[in-house]
Amino acid sequence: MRRSILALAFPLLAWLPAQAQLPEPVTAALRSTTIPESALSALVLRDDKTLLSHLADRAMQPASTMKLVTTLVGLEQLGPVFRGRTELRTAGTLQGETLTGDLVLRGGADADLSTEVLTTMLRALRHQGIRTIQGRLVVDRQLFNPARTDLGVPPFDEYPEAYYNVIPDALLINKNMLQLDMRSTGASLKLAMQPELDGVALDADMKLVDADCATWENGWKTPDTVPRADGGITVMLHGTFPKNCAAAYSVNVLDRQVYLDRLFRLTWKQLGGSISGATIEGVTPPDARLLAEHVSRALPEVVRDTNKPSDNALARTLFLSLGALESDPVLGSRALPGSAETTFSRTDRTIRAWMRARGIDDTGLVLDNGSGLSRTERITPVQMAGILLAGQRSNWAPEFQASMPIVAVDGTMRRRLPNSPAAGRARMKTGTLKNVVAIAGYVPDASGKQCVVVAMVNSDLVSNGRGRIVLDALVDWVARLETPPTL
Repeated sequence: MRRSILALAFPLLAWLPAQAQLPEPVTAALRSTTIPESALSALVLRDDKTLLSHLADRAMQPASTMKLVTTLVGLEQLGPVFRGRTELRTAGTLQGETLTGDLVLRGGADADLSTEVLTTMLRALRHQGIRTIQGRLVVDRQLFNPARTDLGVPPFDEYPEAYYNVIPDALLINKNMLQLDMRSTGASLKLAMQPELDGVALDADMKLVDADCATWENGWKTPDTVPRADGGITVMLHGTFPKNCAAAYSVNVLDRQVYLDRLFRLTWKQLGGSISGATIEGVTPPDARLLAEHVSRALPEVVRDTNKPSDNALARTLFLSLGALESDPVLGSRALPGSAETTFSRTDRTIRAWMRARGIDDTGLVLDNGSGLSRTERITPVQMAGILLAGQRSNWAPEFQASMPIVAVDGTMRRRLPNSPAAGRARMKTGTLKNVVAIAGYVPDASGKQCVVVAMVNSDLVSNGRGRIVLDALVDWVARLETPPTL
């Protein structure tokens, strides 16, 4: 099997002419948007033939198309039965209803860790007769090294509270998000927050204004967290909000240790339990026994929820899992042997080794977090096309392709190209940053022959949909191509 993959992958570079003329619909789109041809790199392959190559060996910012690398290598290396796992453990002793000793909450890159999951796990403790914990809550995030990559990192952009900016760790519950419900009349604003957290309140100094409810975000300002004298915290909302409006929004504003601590304590209290000690970061004792656990959905489901909506937090979690976990045929995942090496460097090495084994040259590849939400990640269309070719021949090709947005149907492609022959047929991963638009995936031509299509535009002129016009023109052109008859 490996020899056949190599035989198909190695000729890829040989297929490429130095440059091929862009098709007229694409050049017309470039002219209409004033984007220069030099800002575009593109490659289109059909079987063993290059249909289009334009600056295809140039390393480009890929934006979220980089998720294709993370998810395919994840499926190949970890396998379809891989599942993240969360555990409650203790080395303490149980006497009556009292657990004497620390309770450890150990993270295992569980993509589905939520309030509901935590409640179920804590309810399992109550079913075992535990009511009082005479010890601390030890939060173990040590699966990833370092355990908290979010600490000290400058904001990516001016929206640090937004979900797409969440930096994961091995024990990220509810993605650290607070779900806000905001409802106004002509004179007052009513607020609600989920989940409820011990000692955390929600307030606002937002000014009610006459404005269209649909544009409420225009008056939004980044919230603050304000410590209170009683030890509590107030999440304070700022800006303006339209009168007679209802809106929902999720924010990441609390430190994740504070979030988890206060969620745990309120949930445990509501179940009739008590805990005497503080919440600390720590390591699971080697003799700690398992009290309760939760496993996430299988990897193909997580990959689908990564690529369809382009979920950065899930992609980044999977990226780090590649350097920290391996597939377990029984339990779904297990930690790799301990090492002082960072999780990122192990992931980087894993991805490059996978590429080289399939004849894909990794020269010029720059990995950062595996999601594409980066200003440093780089990949060439040649490399991305090689990955897509490998995806066609993977044992997990159905799972991989099913994770990609369907043109004009779902995910990030649901509103694009509705009148093109690509609609309902092509599967394309999109990528968007302030100065980047990209697309990569599979487009059947007019005869139904599958083509690999990769295109990236790096330019400050891509905003306001202009870059998408160029990429959509390319996808539509491929979908209308006829396959030459076989002689």
